[in-house]
Amino acid sequence: MLGHIESYDEKFQTGIVKYQDEFYEFHLDQWTSNQPPKTGDDVDFDHDEGKVTEIGLVGAYLVELKPVKSRILAALLGIVLGFVGIHRFYLGFYTLGLAQIAVTYLTGGYGVVWGFTEGILIFLGHIYKDAKGRPLK
Repeated sequence: MLGHIESYDEKFQTGIVKYQDEFYEFHLDQWTSNQPPKTGDDVDFDHDEGKVTEIGLVGAYLVELKPVKSRILAALLGIVLGFVGIHRFYLGFYTLGLAQIAVTYLTGGYGVVWGFTEGILIFLGHIYKDAKGRPLK
């Protein structure tokens, strides 16, 4: 059956998958995909008497994510305009972008260091994914 992971707890390695109006609990031992389960994933699963016997990602999630955002552009935005979080907005991390604006405002401009440092980290490859988990090109 095709379902949707409603929640997953990494600590206990258990999760809840929803199919129509029914919920099924699963454990990481029943997981068949190479990538770990995440809340929001669509899954294909089998069950027996209400218990999941096998669960894995639906084929669309198995396709390797292709880069969309430019690493160089994100790095330059961080170095030049990082004090207002423009590089974070570009990468899709809107909450972090707003936090950088707030830190810059509340500290009288010292948020520049945060943005500049992240720009360097992006350039060096230590920050290498956008908000959707896609690698930067």
